Amino acid sequence: MQIFKNSKFFFGTLKAHTLPALKYGYSDLEPVLSATLLEFHHSKHHQAYINNLNAAQEQLEDALTKNDVQKIATLQGTIKFNLGGHLNHSVVLGELDPNQEWRRTITSWKQCSSLRNQQKLGKTAAIQGSGWGFLGVDQQSKKLRYLELPNQEIPQNYGLTPILTIDVWEHAYWWDYKNVRPNFLANVWKIVNWKDVEARYNQAQK
Repeated sequence: MQIFKNSKFFFGTLKAHTLPALKYGYSDLEPVLSATLLEFHHSKHHQAYINNLNAAQEQLEDALTKNDVQKIATLQGTIKFNLGGHLNHSVVLGELDPNQEWRRTITSWKQCSSLRNQQKLGKTAAIQGSGWGFLGVDQQSKKLRYLELPNQEIPQNYGLTPILTIDVWEHAYWWDYKNVRPNFLANVWKIVNWKDVEARYNQAQK
């Protein structure tokens, strides 16, 4: 998975993380998301998580060399937050698609009664403050499950393999939708790459 190729942290080293390239242009998701919003979200906001993560990792390497236990403990929270931001944004920005084939695909998904979870994702609007809505496969039962998480928590830590991720931090929609989060959630389905969602679902079932 490209995210983990860019995140060498998982392989026991602290190599620098890089910003994943998008599979589409900044203007390709209009009118659902404007080019201005998408460029900011990707090149500024996502990049900021990566910059902060790389900086924290460099500090951690120095602290490990000096055996600075207090500094190591402090940096763990910083790394967790920014790594979560990097991973979550890599997923959510990578799962969008400008091809507009959503009507046919989402109809077939709705035929699956378990995708009533999609309606639950709509309830992501009720999350107080910043956070994420995840539709995923439970790693034990292999059933679809919906999960809301605050800040930059990642669903894998809660036994869930995500197949669809919705970002409800204000920066994800404010430029285009202001404070009307439900309007953003009503439209974002139109630019989800449902073929990728299905592929992730099938992979998680193995």
